[in-house]
Amino acid sequence: MTSEQAPHGQASAAVDGSSGARSEIGNHPGGTGPSGEARARKPAGRGRVRFWLLAAVAMAVAVVFVLPLLWMVVVSLRPVGLPPPRSVEWWPQDPQWQNYAEIFRQLPMARYLLNSVLVVAVAVPMTLLTASLAGFAMAQLKDPWRMRLVVLTVFLLMVPPSAVWLFRYQMLSWTGLLTTLWSLILPAFAGGSPLLVLLFYWTFRRMPAETVEAARLEGADAWKTWQHIAMPMARPTAAAAIVLSFALFWNDFTNPVLYLYRPQTYTLPIGVQILKQMDATNWPLLMAGATFMTLPVVILFLVLQPLFLSDKSIHSLLEKG
Repeated sequence: MTSEQAPHGQASAAVDGSSGARSEIGNHPGGTGPSGEARARKPAGRGRVRFWLLAAVAMAVAVVFVLPLLWMVVVSLRPVGLPPPRSVEWWPQDPQWQNYAEIFRQLPMARYLLNSVLVVAVAVPMTLLTASLAGFAMAQLKDPWRMRLVVLTVFLLMVPPSAVWLFRYQMLSWTGLLTTLWSLILPAFAGGSPLLVLLFYWTFRRMPAETVEAARLEGADAWKTWQHIAMPMARPTAAAAIVLSFALFWNDFTNPVLYLYRPQTYTLPIGVQILKQMDATNWPLLMAGATFMTLPVVILFLVLQPLFLSDKSIHSLLEKG
């Protein structure tokens, strides 16, 4: 073999080796060849199908919840005195918007509305404050006292409200708060509901312990830690607590019946009940009152709904849970 033939043979061998390597890379599962691209497309296709299936299920669930609200609005716009339609009616031919003004003419609904607004304006912020503080305190305790308080809170959640009606009536009578709006607001000073306390406890227990320890090392007390660290990280839970507590106090019917005797202290649920007693078959006016009561809760939920999943907070909490 001459010296001129040797480089030529080495070059051809190098070309053959590189082409073989490229063919091996193309056939490798992680390569960029046809088989690798096909495998990469399969997970993407499965993810797209899964997304559309979940979207279809979510849409079906949303329709189930929205249809009764739509039916309520449609019936409220029918002429006064007509019964509910026997068939599906998506929208009345001649909407009677004056039905909403009629319920204000028949009853002092403006006064009832003001009383309900006063109750939720005090009760909802107080519930948010007391429930979050209680949940934060429980989350910072050490065992066994933490578990004892959790068990006690779950036990209180299982106690039926009727079990405390008599004791609460006597307590309100002793304090002179009976027949006043304070009789409806007082539960807010105890967290409103044990469920809200457990929601905040569950959220604060999944906070990074290093964050709380770092705040303590910086000299922050429990109040500052709750205010500047815990609550900003619990915004989705706070939004849910606001919606739940608002619905709890806004739709409260039993407590006003038990503790309010003066008509000037009645709230909206009592007004709708009086409207029903006046004419139980006048469905358009009844549905107008029900729509008027339901609308604030729906608006509040739609306003706060973006906070439920902000910054993927709930997703991260579910992963840690």
